[in-house]
Amino acid sequence: MRLKRVRVRDYRSVNDSGEFEIEHDKTILVGINEAGKTGLLTAMEQLNAPATRPKFKALTDYPRARYTEVQRGDRPAGDVEVVVATFQLDDDDRSAVAKVAPDLENLKTFQVTRKLDNTSTHYLVDAPDYKLFRNVEEDLQRLRKALLAVEGSEAILAKFDAAVKVFAPTERLTGSKATTLDARLAEAVAEIDEGNERELTRLRKIRSAIAISTQRAAAARVLVDRLPQFVYYSTYFQVHPRINLTALAAREAAGDTEEGYDFGNLCLLKVVGLTAKELAELADGQPTEQQYGHNTDAYREAVKAYQDKLDDRHNRLNAASVSLTQQIRKVWGDEQVQLRFVADGHYLKVTVVDDLGVEVELDQRSEGFRWLVSFFVVFRAQSEGNLKNAILLLDEPGLSLHALKQQQFRYTVGELAGTNQVIYTTHSPFMVGSDELDRVRIVEMPDRTIGTKVHTRIAVDDPASLYPLQAALGYELAQSMFTQARNLVCEGYTDMLYVESLNAAAFDAGSGFKHPVALVPASSASKVIYYVTVLVSQDFKVAALLDSDQAGDKAAEQDELVAMLDKKRLLRTKDFIAGSVKGPEIEDLLRETLVNVAKERCGWDVEQIATDQPHRRLVDILIKEISGFSKLKLARAFMSWLGEHGFDGLTAGEQEAVRKFFTTTNKALA
Repeated sequence: MRLKRVRVRDYRSVNDSGEFEIEHDKTILVGINEAGKTGLLTAMEQLNAPATRPKFKALTDYPRARYTEVQRGDRPAGDVEVVVATFQLDDDDRSAVAKVAPDLENLKTFQVTRKLDNTSTHYLVDAPDYKLFRNVEEDLQRLRKALLAVEGSEAILAKFDAAVKVFAPTERLTGSKATTLDARLAEAVAEIDEGNERELTRLRKIRSAIAISTQRAAAARVLVDRLPQFVYYSTYFQVHPRINLTALAAREAAGDTEEGYDFGNLCLLKVVGLTAKELAELADGQPTEQQYGHNTDAYREAVKAYQDKLDDRHNRLNAASVSLTQQIRKVWGDEQVQLRFVADGHYLKVTVVDDLGVEVELDQRSEGFRWLVSFFVVFRAQSEGNLKNAILLLDEPGLSLHALKQQQFRYTVGELAGTNQVIYTTHSPFMVGSDELDRVRIVEMPDRTIGTKVHTRIAVDDPASLYPLQAALGYELAQSMFTQARNLVCEGYTDMLYVESLNAAAFDAGSGFKHPVALVPASSASKVIYYVTVLVSQDFKVAALLDSDQAGDKAAEQDELVAMLDKKRLLRTKDFIAGSVKGPEIEDLLRETLVNVAKERCGWDVEQIATDQPHRRLVDILIKEISGFSKLKLARAFMSWLGEHGFDGLTAGEQEAVRKFFTTTNKALA
């Protein structure tokens, strides 16, 4: 079965989350700190938590501001429905139900409610309703009258009456009472004349009503047994590299284990299949000749038995090591790394062997690697080997992993247990793919009085909740910029617009780029070097276009940039302009046309000033003379103008400068 919908109420920061959909494979809960994401996961866990996990406690889990409601008895814990979950049944579930409830073989939905007092109720959503005693009471009275007319039916009537009188009118026809009543009705069949079709029909109707109730109960028992286990994992569950088995066994015996410290180690021992006490005792009892005598049969048998214990311990540890190593390799991306669990007297060590054969304890590896090991240990232990039926709840997974490792883990997380569902919370944009936005649920808390809310749609009151999604989309957009073999890095967005529009117009005139070129805006001259570094590191062909102003000169003088781009690939606007502008920018490449465009399309008349001051940059003039001047507005106006007039609409000098620019750039990127 698959979890389909969930609703959480009256739990910590959650007054009512609202019902939200769970995806068939992976669901991602995104929200800011203190929004209540962890509370949602720990509430869901209680639908079917491992026996080792703590249960609901009213004192700590009921919303604190309203705790007096429970304390005074105004709301009994048994009346507080904390989490209601709806499951969609699969073919295997229906087959299992059909064996005990043939009339319910087409069930589709199963609902489970977990209450604050840790009791549960179950509901078969699309099954026929339970029948109450009052639904069949009249038919039973008429049937009794028919039996009364049968000679020698006194004994059967006595049993019949005894089975009927135990029911209250509003009581369901289920349980042992219903079973007894059905047995009495089965006896009555033989007493009713086979020609009395009216009474036989009545009898079948009553038994059918009982069958619905008894089959519903039987089906519910089957589905409860098939309920998937919910495995919760948080970053604070850590496996420690060296475990004192004797001390841990003593804490277990005293019931004094600490969840934050011991939980990861207890999970490790569960994976191994031995308790701390058993592992420690396997190291005890080494036989001596003083005990059994020199070279006696008893001594040799004792030695063999002791060695068998050590071999058993070694083999179990080795099997657990191999299993976890295979999973770690898959996600970590290193086929050489090897995990080892080593028993050393009363200590259990967790070590890692690298590709050089160097063996170090786990705490000497990176935080990200230790997190991954701890995660798999807890996951395997909590799912108790039945991975197929586990729903994995991950609280902020992979925070200590590198961004690329997070991406890899995101792809792997849905495959950890074959076809199981995974629900995880995150702040990281690398744990949310742009192709997974339909799997995202936004968690927010508008204020404490309203409490935690879950939005299935990406519509929230607090825009900060959407940041991981915005960052994920931004990252993918940035990645799409770094895919072309040839790249021209521009200082800014408007530079890119000018080059892009000129290339389209020049192409029609037989010029422009010879090959596809990605235009990459760096947002400022000082940031050009960073984009160039990223592109060069991927062995792409790269050139940079810098204005010849002060910022462009400073960027062009950077040693790192000069080292990566030789002189022919470091393009300057002054190299293409024949005019007398001092420190020209890309706008000065199109000076005469832009003056006219600014006047005609933007209402900015600087024609006379531009003519009188030919050495001054056009943008400087516009900034000084025009209130509210926008470089972007001018660039867009030029693009519109160029689309109408084409390349031939430029002045002869501008056409020559543009052709020179494209010729030089093509050589730089050849």
